[in-house]
Amino acid sequence: MKPHRKPMISCAAATALAFGVGACSTTGAGVGAGPPAGDTTTSTTPTTSTSRTPTTSTPSSTTTAKQAAETGPEPGFDQLHFSNPTSVTNTWLPLKPGTQLVYEGKTIEDGETSRHRTVFTVTDLTKLVAGVRTVVVWDRDFADDQLQESELAFFAQADDGNVWHFGQYPEGYEDGKLVETPAWIHGVKGAQAGLTMKAHPQLGARSYSQGWGPEVGWSDRATAVKTGQRTCVRAGCYTNVLVIDEFSLDEPGAHQLKYYAPGVGNVRVGWAGNDRTKETLQLVSVVHLSAAARSKVRQEALRLERNAYQRSKDVYGTTEPMGR
Repeated sequence: MKPHRKPMISCAAATALAFGVGACSTTGAGVGAGPPAGDTTTSTTPTTSTSRTPTTSTPSSTTTAKQAAETGPEPGFDQLHFSNPTSVTNTWLPLKPGTQLVYEGKTIEDGETSRHRTVFTVTDLTKLVAGVRTVVVWDRDFADDQLQESELAFFAQADDGNVWHFGQYPEGYEDGKLVETPAWIHGVKGAQAGLTMKAHPQLGARSYSQGWGPEVGWSDRATAVKTGQRTCVRAGCYTNVLVIDEFSLDEPGAHQLKYYAPGVGNVRVGWAGNDRTKETLQLVSVVHLSAAARSKVRQEALRLERNAYQRSKDVYGTTEPMGR
């Protein structure tokens, strides 16, 4: 199961659009590393935040057994159902070009704790995948301030409001050296698009595929497990929060919990069961990039795509170049 992945607007606009509350930056670079501020996740409405560990209760055996029986690609994909695909306005996962979310937290693996920082940027680029124009996201993961992964990912919103994930090109690094590029793209080598977020998540519903990439072992699934929650992170406090449980049959018993605030997107990441990385993250800033910052992001994303055409010729090399 992949670590957090995994949704900016000026401070004034953020309030007006219910995009978020609390501190934010308007210059576009995010904030420096620092310790998490703790968590308050309840179904009531406390007035202040307290330092607590994110919920890590393991899903019931009945739920786990049901999830284990659900596998394979997501049914129902039809490219004809995407009439305005780059307008991603899903309340749980809005993707507005030029917006950036910064997350900070930690992972605990084999007894070692590492600081973790993720920078999620919605570029102003698009990419045509299987006849559907997708929004390009540039996502970077840092461990103890060293780049661990830089990734291009492709999303589009269907006419029913569901957001689909069409694939990704990640570059994984160890000690500053490139070690892997496990790309998958819808329609190539058996890969199929999956749902990143439904327009109307329902508790108790069948889990859904978040993408199917058999050549690289991508088989993540998800299901809604809580609604109407309240959680506080460094970026602010949010109500009516949706909690999504993500899991993979490749890692039985491991669960990643993602907390989504309406009009904002993912604001917190927790874990449950025997998740090997025990990753926790919280949103620390929501920013709207300046024109100069957007241009720099665009150039970096295009540079990453040039790498993709060289390093993933049999997968990424089959696609059309990104554009505006």
